[in-house]
Amino acid sequence: MNHKDLDVWKKSMDLVEAIYALSKFFPDDEKFGLTNQIRRASVSVPSNISEGAASKSDKEFIQFLYIALGSLSELETQYLIAVRLKYIIENKEIENKINEVKKMIVGLRNYLLKK
Repeated sequence: MNHKDLDVWKKSMDLVEAIYALSKFFPDDEKFGLTNQIRRASVSVPSNISEGAASKSDKEFIQFLYIALGSLSELETQYLIAVRLKYIIENKEIENKINEVKKMIVGLRNYLLKK
C-alpha cells in the first residue's frame, strides 16, 4: 500500500502545514519548548502512517496507527496548552482537522482489524 494514496495521510500532511503556520505565532522563548514539541507531534502523525503503510503486515500497520493516534492526542494537548497560555486564540479549523484525522485513523484501523 502506498501511503501517498491514503486520504488519511494527505489530511495529516495538511494538518502539519496548519500547525507550522499556527505555531509561528508562539513567543520566541518557546522556540525550543512548545513550538518544537507541537511541530514534532504533528510530523509524527503522517510519518507513522507512512511507516505503517510500508510494513509487512496489517498487524504491524495497526500498531503504527496506534502510535499516530498517540501523537495526534499529544498534538491536541499541546494545541490546548497554547490556547490556555494565550499564545494563540482558539482555532476551530485546527480542531476540526485534528478530529477529522483522528476519525480517519480510527476508521482505517477498524477496517484493517476486520480484514
